[in-house]
Amino acid sequence: MAETLSFIRENWTAPIEILILSVALYYIYKYLKGTRGARILIGLALVVLTLTLISQLLNLVVIGWLLRSFSVFLAIALVVIFQPELRRALTELGSHRFFGSAFENRETIEEITDTVFELAGKGFGALIAIEREINLSTIAETGVGVDCDYSKELVLTIFQPKTVLHDGGLIVSNDRILAAGCIFPLTQREDIDRNLGLRHRAGLGLTEESDALAIVVSEETGQVSICHNGIIDRNLNVEKFRNQLSHLLLVEKYEDSPETDPALEA
Repeated sequence: MAETLSFIRENWTAPIEILILSVALYYIYKYLKGTRGARILIGLALVVLTLTLISQLLNLVVIGWLLRSFSVFLAIALVVIFQPELRRALTELGSHRFFGSAFENRETIEEITDTVFELAGKGFGALIAIEREINLSTIAETGVGVDCDYSKELVLTIFQPKTVLHDGGLIVSNDRILAAGCIFPLTQREDIDRNLGLRHRAGLGLTEESDALAIVVSEETGQVSICHNGIIDRNLNVEKFRNQLSHLLLVEKYEDSPETDPALEA
């Protein structure tokens, strides 16, 4: 009994370390699943583990030395390969939505809801980004500066199929249209529906690299979708769209804010 207690006292940290590593590896796998880098990581891990086991079992000194020597270069290579995923992870960690929101009142949410479904009804394709905490000025620079108050009529004009700017993305911040005809980064994920067009892929790509929301109106089907945090909610009707937009821009803001009054939430 004494030996058992002594063994537990000496090795009690081992199960905790295993648990922490298991959870970390699971979430890393879950986060990278479906990206191009995931296959590279799996292949690289298999090669390194196989060579390490062989070098230890057969006592191959040179191969073991090479593996240890190239470990630093391997770490740098992983940073380069997974640069988009690392940037997205750090963006999510550093994002605090309660500092601000592009749409902070329900009247504006109603206005953009009317705009989006009028676009869908007319068969106009559209891609609208709503800036939140992370600044989208670098993305805005890829398009044409507008910098005016938000209005449904202007958005409908921009996305009219015969206009020059209708193929690009529109960026809205603090109830103002910053720019139109912008180029959004495309998602590199491989686990999404292949039927999704460039607008949907651009909307997902932007939300993978920032905390912005992207609203997509399909020109072919008229379906309305919302992209957020690398997730896409498709084929929303008016009520679902309004509720989702309110949740993402109003409810989450107050849920994240430490100043929220619990009595109001009840």
